[in-house]
Amino acid sequence: MPAVMPCSTRLTPSRLRPLLHLSLLLSLSACPLFITAGWAADADKRSYQVPAGSLSAALTRFAGLAGVNLSVDPALVSGRNSPGLSGDFAVEEGFARLLQGSGLQLQPVGEQAYILTPAPEGGSLQLAPTSILGATGGSDGEVYAGGQVARKGSQGLLGSKDFMETPFSMTTYTSEAVKNQQARTLGDLVASDPSVRATNPAGGRYEQFTIRGLSLFNSDVSYNGLYGVLPTYTIDMEMADRVDIIKGPSQLINGISPRGSVGGGINVVPKRASDKPITSFTGSYASNNQLGGAVDIGRRFGEDDKFGIRFNGVKQSGDTEWDHQSVDRDMAVLGLDFRGERLRLSTDVGHTERDTDAPQERVIVGANAQVPHASEVRSNYAQPWSKARTKDTFGTVSGEFDVSDSVMLYGGVGARKSNHDFLRHAVSITNDAGDFSVQPRDFTRDENVRTGNFGVRNWFHTGPVSHEINLAASYFYMDFENGGARYASAPSNLYNPVETPTPNNPTRQDSKVYTENRSTGVALSDTLGFFDDRVLLTLGARWQRVKVDDWTDNVKGNTAYDEEKVSPSGGILFKATDKLSLYANYMEGLSQGKIAPSTSVNEDEIFPPFITRSVEVGAKYDAGPFAVTAAVFRIKQPAYETNANTRVFGPNGKRENTGVEVSMFGEPLDGFRLLGGVMYIDSELKKTTDGLFDGNRAPATPKYNVNLGAEYDVRSVQGLTLTSRAIYSSSQYLDQSNVKEIDAWTRMDVGARYAFKVDEKNVTLRGNIENVANKRYWSSAGASDDSEPGLTLSTPRTYLLSATVDF
Repeated sequence: MPAVMPCSTRLTPSRLRPLLHLSLLLSLSACPLFITAGWAADADKRSYQVPAGSLSAALTRFAGLAGVNLSVDPALVSGRNSPGLSGDFAVEEGFARLLQGSGLQLQPVGEQAYILTPAPEGGSLQLAPTSILGATGGSDGEVYAGGQVARKGSQGLLGSKDFMETPFSMTTYTSEAVKNQQARTLGDLVASDPSVRATNPAGGRYEQFTIRGLSLFNSDVSYNGLYGVLPTYTIDMEMADRVDIIKGPSQLINGISPRGSVGGGINVVPKRASDKPITSFTGSYASNNQLGGAVDIGRRFGEDDKFGIRFNGVKQSGDTEWDHQSVDRDMAVLGLDFRGERLRLSTDVGHTERDTDAPQERVIVGANAQVPHASEVRSNYAQPWSKARTKDTFGTVSGEFDVSDSVMLYGGVGARKSNHDFLRHAVSITNDAGDFSVQPRDFTRDENVRTGNFGVRNWFHTGPVSHEINLAASYFYMDFENGGARYASAPSNLYNPVETPTPNNPTRQDSKVYTENRSTGVALSDTLGFFDDRVLLTLGARWQRVKVDDWTDNVKGNTAYDEEKVSPSGGILFKATDKLSLYANYMEGLSQGKIAPSTSVNEDEIFPPFITRSVEVGAKYDAGPFAVTAAVFRIKQPAYETNANTRVFGPNGKRENTGVEVSMFGEPLDGFRLLGGVMYIDSELKKTTDGLFDGNRAPATPKYNVNLGAEYDVRSVQGLTLTSRAIYSSSQYLDQSNVKEIDAWTRMDVGARYAFKVDEKNVTLRGNIENVANKRYWSSAGASDDSEPGLTLSTPRTYLLSATVDF
């Protein structure tokens, strides 16, 4: 007979770890971000329809409908079936019916939380309510071992899925990872992912990335599934509860993105009030002299805590490591939610402002210049009078309604209004000495966005085959107006910058360019489950229409287009064992055409949409304490370039990215955590003009990206954790000719954090040093499909300090 454990006994971390690390949290209410408290009362019976089948699927379905948390060791339910149920049941009564004859039993471990254990021959096993830590509350869902990655991530049309049950490559970073990395912006966070690289200077006007070697703009980062809502140029991470990164084209599940990013997608999930009150303050310091503070407050109230409110605010300002550069940023985001018996609603309203003095620019290498020496660039080559001022106000409303136990309606709408004001100059060196002309430009951009998506999801069975049908429609509209003026030029040098006079008398006014983008889509998918859902087949298609119109000085341009396409996609996943999943997918999608950059002679020219095709196969192994994922992929799309001699931007041939990714996360040893991986890409150009560059490597695409982050809990000092991270990228070409090249680079980061209590208040001190060796190197050559290529200089050694107090 198992020993009876008194309720007052606290489980040690070592005894609890196998349960937590191998658990499968079955908290699937119609939306995993909310737990429907109204359905959890055992005294109240309600109607359930759970078909017979695998025990795991039956428990998942019932727990979701009941709105409770159930933690399960997958080994307990492996190979077991359930008779299902139909009728009116209380929660524990329904679980008992599903577990009939299984040799398993349900044990309550807290309010609306249960654990599944083997049924003893006699007596009962009692667990303290603290035995499942973090099982309720918070929108991260179940956090994987180590706390840096979540098991589930948002997949648009397909809803929220466990990483082991989706035929796509995906990593979901938790808010804990954001805090421990002291990530201020999205660029800081994605530095941990080998498939993602930043292609703009950290102290620049805006952030931009590549995923699998292809560009991703901030405009294409979604907010709770809605494109174009987040700030255009820089996204503050204090607003994020988690960040989902999907690798590979995702048009089926997310629809067409505003700027046509195809290498992958990023989704920021907003914070929600948890069942536990939140009152947190963080004071921060970043070198050279940036000071800041952030507050995080969350409460639930009303009957059954149906209403929630969460506020996050940030103020940070001061000088950076670059001379005469300063950054001043403000962020305020308010989230409200309601979780009823069948209806769940949420709204988020935010405002951000960022002022940057002397923002860095990419360095453009002229046709007659060699690649400059990054190690000799010691000063900020941006003029002290240059600036970037951005203001973004955004809001969303989302909702879900359970029509029945098997049908759910969902939708969301969002809007953003932004005003951007830049006084900048390009840095285009003309010779090996690093000379360039400072050509000031006053540039303004005003944006308005309206977006929405609506859908219905239906679960049912046809004989032994389960179905999850999704039908969704999406709409996106954005208008923006660009304007400005040009000023007289003056000479400067990359290695020895010359301070030029502040521009005040324009030599010419730029034309005002007004553009309207519209995209609409309708998608249908069906995920079929065979053999007790051990084989999951997802088939779907999305109809997409893209319409772009533009005017120059109120005169309609001739570059407008209106095109549509039906894009089929599909994926299959095979659960070979409870720990191993194998998958394959084919994705196809229409992407909005590129826009010629300001550095080209055909500035603002809009090119037609293009089609991207992708094939991927992979495997995922969940060992419990740690997980390893691997994928082989191939992505095909048109290649673009700015001709080095004519400075005309346009398409030139095709590019094919064939690669391999291997990622690892978790806690393989008690107190020792890993996060990282490696990506290899063979990027080849084909069908270029006159075959001139056929067989060459696509520019700005390193063959290897390697990331490895490690954390170690010092056993002799409780609460002390040491951290380190290594980031490596191999060499990259600047152009399609493969003549100019930047060297491979390695960056090392180190850090530590110390958690303790003062008067029952949790305090966490964090310290990080980024680029600890203070190496100077070109971290990126832009992106091969980018509209504005150029070299990105590494960030100098940066010290980050913070103290968080949870009241």
